Order: sequence, then structure tokens, then C-alpha cells
Amino acid sequence: SARVAGVEISDRARVKISPGSNLHVPFGLKSLYLCCRAMDALRNGWFSELSPLWPGQAMSLEVEEVLYHGRSKYQDVLVFKSKTYGNVLVLDGVIQCTERDEFSYQEMIAHLPIMSHPNPKKVLLIGGGDGGVLREIAKHSCIESVVQCEIDDKVIEVSKKYLPKMACGYDNPKLTVNIGDGFDFMKKNKGSFDIIITDSSDPIGPAEALFQRSYYELMKEALRPGGIVCTQGECMWIHLDLIREMQGFCSSLYPQVAYSYCTIPTYPSGQIGFVLCSTNPDTNFMEPVRKFTEEELEELNIQYYNTDIHRASFVLPQFVKKALKAPQTKVNNQPQEDGQNGEK
Repeated sequence: SARVAGVEISDRARVKISPGSNLHVPFGLKSLYLCCRAMDALRNGWFSELSPLWPGQAMSLEVEEVLYHGRSKYQDVLVFKSKTYGNVLVLDGVIQCTERDEFSYQEMIAHLPIMSHPNPKKVLLIGGGDGGVLREIAKHSCIESVVQCEIDDKVIEVSKKYLPKMACGYDNPKLTVNIGDGFDFMKKNKGSFDIIITDSSDPIGPAEALFQRSYYELMKEALRPGGIVCTQGECMWIHLDLIREMQGFCSSLYPQVAYSYCTIPTYPSGQIGFVLCSTNPDTNFMEPVRKFTEEELEELNIQYYNTDIHRASFVLPQFVKKALKAPQTKVNNQPQEDGQNGEK
């Protein structure tokens, strides 16, 4: 075996982080560590989601069968059939979606921004390789074109095979798929989209850059006048400092910024949030400008989102309101003003 900066790599490719090493693992070595961790998480017929992003806790699912495991150019990819949540997609050891509860996240990250825009025509989706967000975007007849930038085509490939109820989103004739870096794509397509949705994994590995100020600056430049962005916004129970930091730099870039959330059993602490930003100062995210009828909700098989949930998702627990409104002197070298749901 070999030891490098507190990391032990054995002949069996098992990576061991020395206790108290507090190291920064280079991306290539980090990827190897994550790959090994994903397989270590499969023990005694159970998968446990272990991550330094939520220390001291883990979501576990009983495994019936490993359907696929391999390494793409960017990340470890695992799909297994669980006993109670259907097929499960795992990237770098972190659950991305399960067939049982995926609809709550997919519906909210798509419908919140689209229903907050008075006339959305062009949508850009960054990530979302499982196809679930694309499926929800396709339920809006007003959308004339959808472009997806997914850097890892292996995620699309395995999702089409093992997650067909999500990957049906790729059947949309209005869709153009671009396999590549969303940063590069937006640099070449400024002022092009009414809605930009970022369906990213957690801020580790290839998704880390999607939680930084420069990314939100780039999205703003790619929006048409009055445009809206909606991004995966992490968990209030374990990532409140990150949410606060993101809201800080977003508030210096966009006139309207809000944090919303939904419940979902297989995400850390059973909750995931969304950061919404609008270039239109008159946007009120808490009040959708367009609404599904009860008949449309039934016809479109929408299982989580409705108008009441839209409004309620922006109502935050007191500890979150207090944290997000607390003054900060600097966020990413920018002055911070108080603000939630447009409050300054």
C-alpha cells in the first residue's frame, strides 16, 4: 500500500483517510476515494449514504440487486434496486434519486421557476441527466424550446436503461441535448433564456463550481430580460452556512432572491432546498403568476407541486429566517444585505 498526505491506498484500491488529517484531496485522488467509498457503502445487503457533507449521519436503504456499477470520466456511477424505494441512482456515493420519491424534487425545481415567470419560452437545464426535470418541463405547453447541458453522458445512458419513468423526459421533441460543460455553453449563449434550472449534485467534485458566485454571474448573463434561475439549494438542517453564503452573493447580483424547500425522504435530513433569483424586481416568488387547475394536476400526473405548496415552500422555520436575515460584513468579497423572499 501507499500513503499520500494522510490518505492510504491499499493494493485493493481501498482509500483510508487518517483521523485528524484535515486534508484537501486533489480531484483525481478524491474521485478514487469516492469510488471506493461507494462500494464500501454496500455492506450486508444495505447501502448507506456516507459523506463528509453530512458527518455523523447516513441514509440507508436495503439492497435487492446491484443493477450497474462503473466509473464515467467524471464520477462513480451506481444503480441498485432497493427493497422499498425502487431503483436508486447514486453518484460518488450520494443518492441522486429513487423511483419512489423523485417526483417531489423534480416537480418543485421545475415548476417553481416556470410558474413564477409570466411568459416563459426558452429553458436551459444544467445537469439533470436522469431526465426527471426534463419530464416536468415538458408539462408546460408554453415552453417553446429546452436545452440541456449535461457533462456526463454516462448518467443519461444508465438512466434511460434503469430509470425509464424519469428518462422519458428525453422524448420531448422540443429538447436539444448538449453533452458538455454548462459554463462554456452559457458563455456562448448570453441573453438567450427565460428560465435556467441547475439540477446539480452536492458541492463536491464536478458540481463544486455550481455553488459559487461566478456561476450565478454567468447565469445572469445568459438570461433574457426578466429571467429567472432556480438551483438546487442544499439542506437547511446541515448546510445553513452555505445557504446563507449563496443568498448573500445572489442578493448582490439579482433584485429578487428567495429560498424554498420541499420534503423528500431519501435526501439528507429528508429535506432539500432551492435558490431562486429573478432579474425582474417585481417578481414575487411566493405568489405564482400562473397556476395549474385541479384537472391539469391530475392529467399531468403532478404528485407533489400545487399552488398551495408553491406558496408554503417559501415559508421558513424561524431558525432559518433568523440565519438568512442576520447581517454579514462580507460574502465572497461583496457587502451583504439582509434579504429573504425579496426583503432587503
